[in-house]
Amino acid sequence: MQNYLAGLNEPQRQAVEHIDGPLMIVAGAGSGKTKVLTTRIAHLMKNGVDAFNILALTFTNKAAAEMKERVEHILGNSEARNLYIGTFHSVFAKILRVEAPRMGYPNNFTIYDTDDAKGIIKDIVKELNLDEKHYKPSFVYSRISAAKNALITPAEYKTDRTIQEEDARTTRPLISTIYATYANRCFRNGAMDFDDLLMKMHELLSNFPEALAKYQHKFKYILIDEYQDTNVSQYEIIKMLGAVYENICVVGDDAQSIYSFRGATVKNILQFRHDYEDVIVVKLEQNYRSTQTILNVANEIIGNNKHQIPKELWTNNGTGDKIILARTLTDNDEGRFVADAIKEQQMRYHFANKDFAILYRTNAQSRSFEESLRRFNIPYKLVGGTSFYQRKEVKDLLAYLRLILNTRDDENLKRIINYPARGIGKTTIEKIIVKANEANVTFWEMIQHGGWGKVDDFVMMIKSFQALMQTKNAYDVAFAVGKHTNLVAELYNDKSVEGLARYENIQELLNSIKEFTETPDEEGELHDKSLGSYLQQITLLTDADQDENGDADAVKLMTIHAAKGLEFPCVFLVGLEENLFPSSMNLYDREGLEEERRLFYVAITRAKTKLWITHANSRYRFGSLIQNDASRFLQEIPDEHLDKTFTGTSNKATFTTSGLGNFSNEKTTPLKKIADTVSNIKNNNKPANSTYTPSANFVPDDIMKMTVGMTVEHQKFGFGKILSLEGGSNNRMAGIDFGAGNGLKKIALNFAKLKIINEN
Repeated sequence: MQNYLAGLNEPQRQAVEHIDGPLMIVAGAGSGKTKVLTTRIAHLMKNGVDAFNILALTFTNKAAAEMKERVEHILGNSEARNLYIGTFHSVFAKILRVEAPRMGYPNNFTIYDTDDAKGIIKDIVKELNLDEKHYKPSFVYSRISAAKNALITPAEYKTDRTIQEEDARTTRPLISTIYATYANRCFRNGAMDFDDLLMKMHELLSNFPEALAKYQHKFKYILIDEYQDTNVSQYEIIKMLGAVYENICVVGDDAQSIYSFRGATVKNILQFRHDYEDVIVVKLEQNYRSTQTILNVANEIIGNNKHQIPKELWTNNGTGDKIILARTLTDNDEGRFVADAIKEQQMRYHFANKDFAILYRTNAQSRSFEESLRRFNIPYKLVGGTSFYQRKEVKDLLAYLRLILNTRDDENLKRIINYPARGIGKTTIEKIIVKANEANVTFWEMIQHGGWGKVDDFVMMIKSFQALMQTKNAYDVAFAVGKHTNLVAELYNDKSVEGLARYENIQELLNSIKEFTETPDEEGELHDKSLGSYLQQITLLTDADQDENGDADAVKLMTIHAAKGLEFPCVFLVGLEENLFPSSMNLYDREGLEEERRLFYVAITRAKTKLWITHANSRYRFGSLIQNDASRFLQEIPDEHLDKTFTGTSNKATFTTSGLGNFSNEKTTPLKKIADTVSNIKNNNKPANSTYTPSANFVPDDIMKMTVGMTVEHQKFGFGKILSLEGGSNNRMAGIDFGAGNGLKKIALNFAKLKIINEN
């Protein structure tokens, strides 16, 4: 037996040694599918199959390169270089370079990326005299892309009743015209976009029998990685290519099918067994990544899906720790809990930063974790996304706020003077810039005196916001800006995937401003709530060291979609609340809900040794504190696998315990305890002094030494008597009476500095 088979378990070996006929490898999370796939290719070649007759398709260039490298290592020669291994798009582009003239394209056709495509659509919208704000290029492009992935041509799009009804419902009946014009424009330019690489490959095989026969006989053995992520066009192409020999091997996991928004359909892998009568199904159920407890939870969760290929993951890695299920008062508390837990784990078990990942359902959730990690000086890196405060829509709203505060800020003014579009043309802006430069004045100074047409309306709007700033706090100003500029409405009306994400990010920014205006500062007092104070805080918070963020040893923050294929020793799965996870957009049919559950399964199986799941009682949405129900998925996890914790900080109070069981058993909250204590304060508890002279050589004492009844000194409020204490070492709160002048204060002791004067 060859050495390369020695390290395989029995199901893995069965999958590798099968040569002829259709094969489906159901590869559970962490079961070594890449090893099986590459070893199978090497085994085919060892048994006389020519490398030129093998086609292996993946979804990432990285995976393709790794596969080719592993095969070359196993064989010990350069034959692997002759394999057709690559992504669907790269392999099909290679074929189309040869075959394109059959369809009227040049061999050196241009490949348009997404921005190129949207640019052409934008030009077509203008040419058709359509409203660009209504026919947004991103929205139109997403519709065209979805059509192409479903193999719907412009002519079919125009005559499809369901599609036309959908476009009519969204009051965009001319998308079919744009699609047809776009397709003609690409053809005229000798270009294909990414979706065309699939659609034109299908067209080649469908319309040119000699081309179909050529590639059917060339690719005698076909292997497809991540088969659960294939869409309609990929499925049809593979079926045509493999029709002669039927030596098709698909590797995937229906439980990890999470890309329906990209056109992928779980039906492809579920029906593979029915596409070929003599198909062999091999299940890889031994997991080499996670502890058995983590796998038990994953098995319990996915078992609730009706449409699935049953499997039971198991491991020899040991039982492992229980999963920590933490409930917090707010999303900011959730961020603090995670950062604190990371620090604790590092001190106790010496984990590196890169051993931790924070996974969330939407990019907008990153904000509270970014802020908390920075406060704890924990390096982090956003994967597959832009830092929250660097996202365009966030920077657009902040540009308004910064301009209101400082009208000399030319860069922010130019950024938003015509965004959202208000009819101020590029020529007008350039003319103003020239005149301002000639007069050696700022852009604002040049435009504020009038005479610039529609620019004058913009000036009046900014001045009205400045007047509002004099009497309102940061949130009220920001809310008014979002509303009266139509910036929020602009994002809300964009129903594309990208548009929804941008809308959520604006929501999250407004949430953070609202929380800023309602959260006590380090001394327990409500701080300056002005716009200037907020912007100063944000500027300091976001001015992070770029080298630190780029450090390989950093906590990873990413969406669950971006985490697929990755693994980490410690995983925090956050935001497990109804309407967030599962998403409110996927609660109306079984297919949507089951994909959300598969997404939960993917997140759980990223963890190797430790897993935390968190959710918050409340989150801000447009200034309103919304109470959240825990995700229905949490009810699907047996209590025996969980260690439950409730933690509420919010700079107000904290209560933490383990093994709570049902959260509904809680009777009295820490906030109520503090309120009751404060309401029962008696006049004779007040300190005698009403004046304060700071002590020389002030040195703060350990907060854990402080007890009710002590007299303490605060450098701002003077001498006071402790009337109440709540919370633990990391988040202790005290009710302190500072007598005449300052009165009763609620102090966050982990931030404030107090000196013990006496213990009476």
